Amino acid sequence: MFDILMYLFENYIHSEAEIMVDHDELTDELTRAGFHQDEIYKALSWLEKLADLQHNDEHPYLTRLTGPSTRIYTAQEVQRLDTECRGFLMFLEQVNLLDVTTREMVIDRIMELDTKDFYLDDLKWVVLMVLFNVPGHEKAYSQMEDLIFDERPDGPLH
Repeated sequence: MFDILMYLFENYIHSEAEIMVDHDELTDELTRAGFHQDEIYKALSWLEKLADLQHNDEHPYLTRLTGPSTRIYTAQEVQRLDTECRGFLMFLEQVNLLDVTTREMVIDRIMELDTKDFYLDDLKWVVLMVLFNVPGHEKAYSQMEDLIFDERPDGPLH
């Protein structure tokens, strides 16, 4: 499922191509690209739920969050998000790329992924997808994009 999300993001969203609204056409294209039908439906559902998170009346836990906070992770979240991932989320909050609400949206979407293994690179892509889909976070999206694509090589710069 995560591979499909990455495919969609790279081919439609990141490339600024026009996004197809017709689910049948999109499903057909993903099938031709080699993805399985059930995984396609899971990925499209995941994206729809991401869009739904923006409607605060349907997700009241997002509207009560204001100001800085300390996130206590559940046992299931700790299993999915290792120390490196949780530290990166904290870093993103400290540099104001994520606020409390977008952090919760990221965690919500991570927990809905149908994957056994989840790594820091996966987290970065989920953060990028969330920031892209939340109006008013264009600057944070751009900065996150720079973090992902402009990573410096290891070692000193000469």
